[in-house]
Amino acid sequence: MKDKTLSFEKALERLEEIVSLLEESNPSLDEALSLFEEGKELIDLGSKKLEVVEQKLKTLAAPDES
Repeated sequence: MKDKTLSFEKALERLEEIVSLLEESNPSLDEALSLFEEGKELIDLGSKKLEVVEQKLKTLAAPDES
């Protein structure tokens, strides 16, 4: 997972696919590790995107001091 421009929704969709693959397809150890690593990257990406949105919401919700 090298695409840092992936939307939050697409990242979540891919993460759900990874979970399904790990639960249902019985991948080899190497495949499972690769999927796990990709999932971790997607979680990190999603967390960063959520932090950005949270900061924007805090800024918008802050009282106007002008």
